[in-house]
Amino acid sequence: MERRDIIKSLTILPFAGSVLPLEAVLSKSTGPLSAGPNIYQSIGVEPVINCVGTYTIIGGSIERPEVVEAMHAASSFFVQYDELAFGIGRRLAELTKAEWGMISAGCAAGMKHVTAACVSGGNPEKLVRIPNLEGFDKTEVVIPRSSRNAYDHSIRNIGVTIITVNTLDELEKALNPRTAMIYVMTGRDTEPGGNFAIDKIAKLAKQKDVPFLVDAAAEDLTIPNVHLQAGADIVAYSGGKAICGPQCAGLLLGRKDILMSAWQASSPHHGTGRDNKVGKEEMLGMLAAVEAWVKRDHVEKYRTWMTYLDNISKKLSSIKGITATVREPVGLNNRSPVLIVSWDPVKFNITGPEIAEMLATTKPRIAVHSGNSEQDGTTFLRITSGQMQPGNDKIVADRVHELLSKKYPKPKEMAPPVADISGRWAVEIEFYSSKSQHTFFIEQDGNWIQGSHKGDFSLREMVGTIDGDDVKLSSSERMIADSVPFIFSGKLSGDTITGGIYLGEYLRAQFTAKRNDYKGPKRIIRYPEGQPLAT
Repeated sequence: MERRDIIKSLTILPFAGSVLPLEAVLSKSTGPLSAGPNIYQSIGVEPVINCVGTYTIIGGSIERPEVVEAMHAASSFFVQYDELAFGIGRRLAELTKAEWGMISAGCAAGMKHVTAACVSGGNPEKLVRIPNLEGFDKTEVVIPRSSRNAYDHSIRNIGVTIITVNTLDELEKALNPRTAMIYVMTGRDTEPGGNFAIDKIAKLAKQKDVPFLVDAAAEDLTIPNVHLQAGADIVAYSGGKAICGPQCAGLLLGRKDILMSAWQASSPHHGTGRDNKVGKEEMLGMLAAVEAWVKRDHVEKYRTWMTYLDNISKKLSSIKGITATVREPVGLNNRSPVLIVSWDPVKFNITGPEIAEMLATTKPRIAVHSGNSEQDGTTFLRITSGQMQPGNDKIVADRVHELLSKKYPKPKEMAPPVADISGRWAVEIEFYSSKSQHTFFIEQDGNWIQGSHKGDFSLREMVGTIDGDDVKLSSSERMIADSVPFIFSGKLSGDTITGGIYLGEYLRAQFTAKRNDYKGPKRIIRYPEGQPLAT
């Protein structure tokens, strides 16, 4: 699965998209903090078994022992940060065969620093004025539409104008004296032969002398680096994903002049990057992760992952009606095998997302992907082994086997609606620290609802159900590269609906909707007989 696809599917993840309130998965314990194997439980938080991959929301990856050792050692001393950055840059160059290297406070922070470097050109008079780019020569960043994603924010934070292009020809025409940088996220479109293959873009970038940044956050690190070899100027990785370094570290490789300017734009220096501070511990921890990556037996690691899935598959395949299939990764992104566990939801009376919710909210807590197939009507769990730890495979196999072996009752039919809620509704939404006025336009057909939801910035389609007095509605605020889900769940009482809103990664809100008998002004409409003589 590509990184951009994963970003889009975050709402199906139990821990990035559970519709249960946080209180449902927290114990009443409030401390004191107790270091050791129960450190999270000591403050009422239950850790999870990671069967989804390197997601920030559940902690990314488990740091290598070499990383933990380096971070602990680094914490005991003081050091001049510029000297440290220079030493690390030189060592990363030796390890990776790149011209230079830099450690940032995560991949997104690194992308922000590179953008600042390309906008300022290393001129501190410009740097301290960001994001006010008035008087700057370089103010635009060109991005293929297929590379637009939620991490655009790290680039937009610099104040640049993003120019979105749909073809390589459009990209070439978009390059002009104001272009500060080209950015792409790796995926099918950027592979050799793709519409935006790295080598094709690099050729155009070199002709126009425009820096070219490749976001390879979730990829395996290649040495020599495939993207730099293809002509990219800078490639960015997440430290807390495949490389198994500190979760709050990123790795930048490529041109020394750009990376020195990017370091200039990073903390400890003041200016736009001060809020993205990377500690000496993370810097040396990330270097240790790259050192370990070079030495690691990647073949043996992969063999272990396959063994985990094989053990789970054997256990689950014993259940009649369950199909378990291993899919191996293609490309460099998220290079972990996955086990697809599928079944007929009609025969089992339960779906993959429902099983995933149970796994997410009961002990042992297990994070898995889930979904429903439109092609064949099956439902599934997707178990990823890349971040599973020794012994996790038995726990996962036993727990999933237990849940899929149970007999579940047939889903209840919806109750007749207690009322017809068609019409216009005035909606007050209470966020954590503000209120907002929205509007519902509802058409009801029995238990089924369709209509529209007018939010703060747009009017979007809305669908839902009414089950007795239980109302559920769903819409999504969409924009290029990002979206915010709105899932409403409330109770109808008279002409009022009250309840909660699930906002995906942005947590929750409360709402009150009141039927609005709005009547607009009455006016006669005149249909002109001829064309205007003056406008």
